[in-house]
Amino acid sequence: MRSMRRAENNEAVSPVIATVLLLAITVMLSSMVFVLMQGALTTTEKSAPQATVSVRGLSNGFHVVRLTSLDQTIDPAKLQWNLAPDSSADGNPLGGKVADADVYGLIGANVSFHDRDAGYSVSQGDYFVIDSTTIGSDSGTWRFKLVDTNSQSVLVNVMLPPMDV
Repeated sequence: MRSMRRAENNEAVSPVIATVLLLAITVMLSSMVFVLMQGALTTTEKSAPQATVSVRGLSNGFHVVRLTSLDQTIDPAKLQWNLAPDSSADGNPLGGKVADADVYGLIGANVSFHDRDAGYSVSQGDYFVIDSTTIGSDSGTWRFKLVDTNSQSVLVNVMLPPMDV
């Protein structure tokens, strides 16, 4: 008789406890998936970058435009530069992407960009060198612009100063 009672008591967990455990596991798993996916589902828009520059006209016929502050690093392929005469100056406008092979890191180009940290990014301390004598921007008033194509915002819009003598 004892063996029959023991066989009857070998049942699994009661159905109520099993249901509660299954619900608890389901809630925990679904909340973990929600927390993991929350970052992927929310899209935060980045603010437009802000920059300040210093510009110098050198006696050797070059202008140097240095990024003195920049609040975020930017991909060179996402920046468009433009050098154009104001209405009082003669000359043809120039422009292109900072990442172009004839601009990025090229020494001796009419307009060249120098990445100080060599990280293939535009950051504080990087600079442009403009061969103003060759281009013709050493006379009259010329304007240098740098535009972030992601946010369509103008980072830099400066006049090139007269050359130092």
